[in-house]
Amino acid sequence: MEAGFDFGVVGAVDACSFGQFGLGESGGLAQAFDAFREGRSPGRNDQVLRFAVRHVGQSITVSDLLDIAYKSGASLAEGAGLRELPSDRCRWEELLAPDVGVLAPSRGALVLGPEWARRWSTRWKFDGGPVVYPVRDLASLPVRGAQPVRRFSWRTSQFHRPGLQYMVSTGRHHGFESHAEQQLLLALDFAGELIEVLSQPFRLTFTSADGPGDHIPDFLAVTGGGSWLVDVRPGERIKAEDRVRFAAASEIALSCGWRYAVVPGWRPHVQGTLGTVSAQRRPLTDPLGLQPVLLAAVRDKPMEFGALVAGTEVPAVARAQALHLIWDRRLGVDLAAPLTDRSLVHAGRGGR
Repeated sequence: MEAGFDFGVVGAVDACSFGQFGLGESGGLAQAFDAFREGRSPGRNDQVLRFAVRHVGQSITVSDLLDIAYKSGASLAEGAGLRELPSDRCRWEELLAPDVGVLAPSRGALVLGPEWARRWSTRWKFDGGPVVYPVRDLASLPVRGAQPVRRFSWRTSQFHRPGLQYMVSTGRHHGFESHAEQQLLLALDFAGELIEVLSQPFRLTFTSADGPGDHIPDFLAVTGGGSWLVDVRPGERIKAEDRVRFAAASEIALSCGWRYAVVPGWRPHVQGTLGTVSAQRRPLTDPLGLQPVLLAAVRDKPMEFGALVAGTEVPAVARAQALHLIWDRRLGVDLAAPLTDRSLVHAGRGGR
């Protein structure tokens, strides 16, 4: 049997890829990984690394298989993250800084084996009180209505900065514990095809070589393309114990058909541009009829941002409308470069 899977080029673990060909807790030994470049598909800007997996008789855990994928694809994946990043058709995970080696070294520290999904458990909080689910039953859990299992607190002299972020996609405020987490919520709101996001969704109890452990992932995001379990930690602050917790979280995501990502940072200029366009992310009226003028101006070819807004009757107002259209993905810019009046603006392929 031969099967293929996509290797995430920006440090995200694509758990769904394994579920698509039913490896479960163990699969076939990867006899050969033939990495090759796959061409750009419609609506996607990245090059996908695809590996062919040839099954032979020997059994191997999915964790081992992922380790091999990381070692084989890390250098190519990092290079693929340095390309142009059109804002109108990028996915949120493409905005991440490359860090494909975060998880691979720590999977060996987990105690898996037979029935691990029954022994590991998750604790959730709903209106009726706490609920405990073994990992093996997690995929069938209706997550809507879940509440954060850890309260957000504010006090003087604390080092992190918690708060509430309003998200256009859900129409609600969502809690975060740091500026880094707030930036993730902004990226999900912009490019995540977001349906729902849960902060501090559950407490995971797992077993490693050092004994019992627990971990609360930062977010569970339900998107049009599937669910993402996400942890946020700046790359320079990821310690050995964090790697074990992240590896445990990736295992349960894999077992549920979710995807998992560690957010160590963002590609250059992404945060600055998203911060600028997010100022006009809420619904915006257009009494002067400037939006059709802006869209028509770039229909045939891109224009510099400054020239685009200057060509309207009210440039100052057109600037706000243009930023709104970029957020709404009806106009597009390159997120891999600073947003200035010299930035080229093109017709968007997205739109909400």
